[in-house]
Amino acid sequence: MATAAIFSSLRRRRSPSLEAFLAPVDLTQVALLQTLAAVSSELISCFSDKPFFFQRRNSRSLIRKIEIFLVMLEYLRDSGSRSMPSLPSTAILCFKELYLLLYRSKILLDYCAQSSKLWLLLQNHSISGHFHDLNQEISTLLDVFPINDVGLSDDVREQVELLQKHARKAKLYVDRSDENLRLRFFSFLNEFDNGRIPNHVDLRLFFVERLGIRDAKSCRSEIEFLEEQIVNHEGDIEPTACVLNGFVAITRYCRFLLFGFEEDEVQLPSRKQKKPRKGLITREIADTFVTIPKDFCCPISLDLMRDPVIISTGQTYDRSSIVRWLEEGHCTCPKTGQMLIHTRLVPNRALRNLIMQWCTAHSVPYDPPEAADAPAESFAEALPIKAATEANGATTTLLVQHLANGSQGAQAIAAREIRLLAKTGKKNRAFIAEAGAIPHLCKLLSSSNPVAQENSVTAMLNLSIYDKNKSLIMDEDGCLRSIVEVLRLGLTTEARENAAATLFSLSAVHDYKKRIADQGGAIEALAGLLRVGTPRGKKDAVTALFNLSTHSDNYARMIEVGAVTALVGALGNEGVAEEAAGALALIVRQPIGAEAVGKEEMAVAGLITMMRCGTARGKENAVAALLELCRSGGAAATERVLGAPALAGLLQTLLFTGTKRARRKAASLARVFQRCENASLHFGGLGVGYAFAGNSTPPNRDPRFTDDVSMPMSISVQVL
Repeated sequence: MATAAIFSSLRRRRSPSLEAFLAPVDLTQVALLQTLAAVSSELISCFSDKPFFFQRRNSRSLIRKIEIFLVMLEYLRDSGSRSMPSLPSTAILCFKELYLLLYRSKILLDYCAQSSKLWLLLQNHSISGHFHDLNQEISTLLDVFPINDVGLSDDVREQVELLQKHARKAKLYVDRSDENLRLRFFSFLNEFDNGRIPNHVDLRLFFVERLGIRDAKSCRSEIEFLEEQIVNHEGDIEPTACVLNGFVAITRYCRFLLFGFEEDEVQLPSRKQKKPRKGLITREIADTFVTIPKDFCCPISLDLMRDPVIISTGQTYDRSSIVRWLEEGHCTCPKTGQMLIHTRLVPNRALRNLIMQWCTAHSVPYDPPEAADAPAESFAEALPIKAATEANGATTTLLVQHLANGSQGAQAIAAREIRLLAKTGKKNRAFIAEAGAIPHLCKLLSSSNPVAQENSVTAMLNLSIYDKNKSLIMDEDGCLRSIVEVLRLGLTTEARENAAATLFSLSAVHDYKKRIADQGGAIEALAGLLRVGTPRGKKDAVTALFNLSTHSDNYARMIEVGAVTALVGALGNEGVAEEAAGALALIVRQPIGAEAVGKEEMAVAGLITMMRCGTARGKENAVAALLELCRSGGAAATERVLGAPALAGLLQTLLFTGTKRARRKAASLARVFQRCENASLHFGGLGVGYAFAGNSTPPNRDPRFTDDVSMPMSISVQVL
């Protein structure tokens, strides 16, 4: 692992008096000596008695070197207070270099003291190398340092010369027992990779006796630390992220195998925002108040793209984001919803060069990946190694057993862990379902324990993302009914929201849309969540209603229970207006839907407002809804739309500035109005001929019905 990675990792952790290293080094001779002595003294006091589990010898050796430097610094400082002559310029330069060496020593010692045991074990060679590098730099500094010219006493000089001698002879030291432990850890990985589960006794000896990981809490901390490294270093890591995922899977398996299911750790998951990722470029840009061009941002992460790649639909995404999307089991384009013909990722070098030029022009940090020019590759190369799959499978078996037969507390923990396992990878989702988790999760949906209920419905959501699991969930007796009950009466806000998201995920299958709509209370609860839910809850509800509105048999039910009213009300909410307009555009295609929307007092006004102020896709959906309202709602609806203020100007604007689909819809709406009485009074100056030029139709077809009515939407299920 690169030195920079260690340093950046340590800077994210609080360490005592770090500000001491941020003091200016352009000091007087006395002040410089005082600062160095203070820093050295603090390092010794912080780390001399600290029990280093790994790198004990290297750490103690470094601290002893700092102790000798402190003896010299204190002697020179005290001598300086007695009007000692000025130090040679070479000595001053060496002391400034020592200042930086002390800073790096603190970072390295902090790293060894604060990192997880498993991480230190995996980084054993690398960290030993960093200690050796520091020793080499100390040796070089002492070789340059003018010992004979600074007026040291004999005993101090003798200690410094002895340190110089030892530093010259020092060699790279890798603790043999630590290295044996590291190799043992890799042997467990190999066993899982070969389809064998390691012996229970061997695992206990390694984790409990050798590493001192003696309870579930400690084991969980180890897992979280490893996962943090995978996220923070974004591929710049050794072992690779795939191998680390294998170690995470093994440790998670041992957490339940060795320590069981501790009921005192059950709690509701925190809804705090995720920790910022290392190198998140947008954070750095935000500090300089620079607006990133939209085309340079990944549609998935909304962050500046580091490695833009093109998928089979022609859309461009950041490599890390689209790989993560594909790993989650999706086989569609996140932006267009189209099925992917293949999963090859082609580097978009032209866009990457533009991003680099823009970053250079605006002094924005940009660090393109080293493999940016590598040949096109399949995302499958980034999938977890077999060991991770095998270990996760073994963990799933334990979890399902406790889900079926454990205490209430154990069931809640098992549901939470299944939820976490199902967050990533279609393989995980597949074998969780194959292990029989869905029936037991279904039972927990009606639990009076809010933790168990929330984890079970969220696990169901994550499992439903894998298409083959959708049928298992829908075919499970009472499962759909239980999900709807959580949506209606869930014990926590997040449980209700995730139930709505689950219905959205399940409704991706056309045959399930009618079944979901017919389930008592489903559409009513979605409409209620859209009206009064949190911003995220409203988003979950509107996307589910949009999916259900793509089935014409659901329109009557949606009108009957007030879903149309809720969708019209949502037109005024920026976060969900786009999807609400899309759903309304589908509903008004049927006369019954057009009649219901026409009766809503704010429907036309809301759609007109969206045409004026909405997003490009929102404007597109709004004009489509107005067009379909005129087509299916009869003369009264047409007259109402025709009488909307400023519509002519908005249509003209869309004809020139809208998306291709919006222009097509606007042109069709203009043609409809041309056929209406008094159309010339309202649209004489609209310039419809411009629209006709690009949207001509055969003379034997009614031009009012030539444009498409498809409703492409970019909606995806978020794993939780």
